Amino acid sequence: MRIISVNVNGIQAAAQRGLLSWLQAQNADVICLQDTSASALELDDPAYQLDGYFLYACDAEIPEQGGVALYSRLQPKAVITGLGFETADRYGRYLQADFDKVSIASLLVPSGHGGDANLNHKLKFMDEFAHYLDKQRRKRREYIYCGSLYVAHQKLDVKNWRDCQQDPGFLAPERAWLDEIFGNMGYIDALREVNREGDLFSWWPDTEQAEMLNLGWRFDYQILTSGLRRFVRSARLPRQPRFSQHAPLIVDYDWTLSL
Repeated sequence: MRIISVNVNGIQAAAQRGLLSWLQAQNADVICLQDTSASALELDDPAYQLDGYFLYACDAEIPEQGGVALYSRLQPKAVITGLGFETADRYGRYLQADFDKVSIASLLVPSGHGGDANLNHKLKFMDEFAHYLDKQRRKRREYIYCGSLYVAHQKLDVKNWRDCQQDPGFLAPERAWLDEIFGNMGYIDALREVNREGDLFSWWPDTEQAEMLNLGWRFDYQILTSGLRRFVRSARLPRQPRFSQHAPLIVDYDWTLSL
């Protein structure tokens, strides 16, 4: 099973850069997109369909403020939109597809950039989502959360980490949030399960210098329930081609989707 997750920073612009033709060639079973900045109605357009895939979308009240989508080769048993709290559901931040023994979700966390109000909104979302994840551990199924989290977890997840400790995305409370998820809650960081190398980033500031010097941050994850740990086979963050400020995260699993 191959799962691709990518924050597209607006699906229209990403499609113009060749996203959909690239995705069509990747032989993925499930593709999760974040920050589509499009309504579910807009995504019904044939321009956004992939041959052989079912497409599901969850939009924000104001489409440009968020939105997630999911392509699946296998039609899910059920599709769930929303998390039941305002910081998620007003902004189209969550979409989940249920299969036989596993659920796969596309998740968009607020970036927290742009001032204290935005950072506080992000921290509120993170607190509410942590409570949700804690409850999910009691379910008798496996979960894969394909999340654009806008948090770099460890020092090796951000270039020049010493200079970034006061920046949203690498603040102590944000990193402690991931410590809780990957520590006490027992969830798995799919990439780090198979690759401990540094300089593996998924987002870069939109400057020529950042690109040239690889001044990146790892903001994008596939978060797994513990039962999936042994099924992670490989994970990679290809820098090229890129269709937004984010690189795709491609994870292969020794698992087969079924209904």
